[in-house]
Amino acid sequence: MELDSYLARLGYIGTREPSLATLQQLHALHLRTIPFENLDIHLGTPIVLSLPSLFDKIVLRRRGGFCYELNALFGCLLEQLGYEVDLLSARVFSAGRPGPEHDHMLLLVRMETLMIADVGFGDSFVYPLGMDGAVQEGTYGQAYRLVSEGEYKVLQKMRDGIWHPEYVFAEVPRQLSDFAAMCEYQQTSPASHFTQKSICSRATRNGRVSLSNGSLIVTEAGQRSTRDLSGTAEYRAVLKQYFEIDLGRDAPVHRLVDPGSGAI
Repeated sequence: MELDSYLARLGYIGTREPSLATLQQLHALHLRTIPFENLDIHLGTPIVLSLPSLFDKIVLRRRGGFCYELNALFGCLLEQLGYEVDLLSARVFSAGRPGPEHDHMLLLVRMETLMIADVGFGDSFVYPLGMDGAVQEGTYGQAYRLVSEGEYKVLQKMRDGIWHPEYVFAEVPRQLSDFAAMCEYQQTSPASHFTQKSICSRATRNGRVSLSNGSLIVTEAGQRSTRDLSGTAEYRAVLKQYFEIDLGRDAPVHRLVDPGSGAI
């Protein structure tokens, strides 16, 4: 992997010493620069879990991805910088229950204090989260923490004064190939929420900007606004303006505006 190209993609110009401060800066920059997106699923382009393919897509073609893509490549970057990194499997909560194993990929960074890094969960913690249960205060009332439940850790997010579970995981190292079956499921199953709507989203310094189907959602200083786009031309313009993504003239963008308008 071309380390210089990846760091340039992030806009990172600091020290390459594998310290906590470096990890924090890289993590925040990743979330603010490289979008969480599932556009390929709706464009009919298979997602291949190989590091060369992910590097080409995310760094060279300046795209984003979902958890398997973003965290796998970020983990490789951290390893090249000298961090000790494990891929972990998490089960994401839905309607109060955890989903299947390998539903989500996150990273365990083995430092003096064990840290969880996750640049592939959409709206989540901006800086790596300590495994010691310390609370990370987010913006505008958000906060995150990890709590122990036997051999498992549960990521919790504070919403409206109540801690809600986000996902649960064990400290068991995995291989990238372990996630292949669930990655295929997420791309193809009608039951997967990734096939039900298109999303392109990234953090900003004061909130978040997202394209969800044909709507632009901007959260700024705790205030959320939603604007329905007029069609594919405006969708392309917004995708370029906010995410610097150009899909090319032949891409079936109507499938992103209205995922029910064409077969995946």
